[in-house]
Amino acid sequence: MNSIVSFLNGGGLGAVILIVVLIVLAFNAFFVVKQQNAVIIERLGRFSAILGAGLHAKVPFIDRKAATVSLRTMKNGFDIDVKTQDNVTIGLEVSVQYHVSYERGETPAQSGVYKSYYMLQQPVAQMRDFITDALRSSIPVYTLDEVFAKKDDIAKDVNATVSGQMAAYGFTLVSTLITKIALPAEVEKSMNDINAAQRKRAAAQELAEADRIRRVTEAAAEAEAMEKAGEGIAGQRKAIALGIKDSLETIQETGVGGDEANQLFMFTQWTEMMTEFARAGKSSTVVLPSDFTQTASTFEQMLAATKADDN
Repeated sequence: MNSIVSFLNGGGLGAVILIVVLIVLAFNAFFVVKQQNAVIIERLGRFSAILGAGLHAKVPFIDRKAATVSLRTMKNGFDIDVKTQDNVTIGLEVSVQYHVSYERGETPAQSGVYKSYYMLQQPVAQMRDFITDALRSSIPVYTLDEVFAKKDDIAKDVNATVSGQMAAYGFTLVSTLITKIALPAEVEKSMNDINAAQRKRAAAQELAEADRIRRVTEAAAEAEAMEKAGEGIAGQRKAIALGIKDSLETIQETGVGGDEANQLFMFTQWTEMMTEFARAGKSSTVVLPSDFTQTASTFEQMLAATKADDN
């Protein structure tokens, strides 16, 4: 204990104070700048230098770190109301990606880091004003439908316009996107109703066209069937006529006269008809000729029986 007191009395306290001061100065003099950042150094309140990532030194109590500027790409979203050419007020959700300009310039004062810190106090608010002004200048020349169809082109034009304005303040716009177009409730309902009506009309037209095709197809098939049926009936009648002709010629070859042959053929046909009638007829009463020698009457009665069978 006495030795410690003796050391302090002999000048040791001054040495300790000196060591503490040096340590404090060392911590204040050296610092590290992280990746993708830049530090602005001011000396006695005046701009001195821009330092990038790494270990750096400054004069304690004379130099100070005025700001740490991020060089990363940042993102902000804005909600902006605009009016279209057809007087519809819509809400746009705009997303903007931007970063501090990487331009160094010929002098530090011309660099993007310098401009972003010293020339604009509220860059995000100013960017919003520029974008709002650009949109409210471009949207009114488009109708509501055109805004939906050309929103990407509108966003590109706005990005080009605002990029030029923000470049003067040390910022670069990477992209400007219109991510959503919000409509008033009544306008949205009207558009949905119009869309539904158009779809119903298209569906009705398709159904009508399908029905027309079906009817045309059925009519064509029916006409073809009737044509084929007519050809069949004509062929059948021709075959019957040839059969009758061959039968009469065969009867006449036996020496029977023409009139007798006709009467015999008619009687044979009548007999076959009555046989078929007896086998599959539906009538319960049959009128037979009273005298088979009266061939004309027989034929007339045969025709009458045929009609009765049809009924």
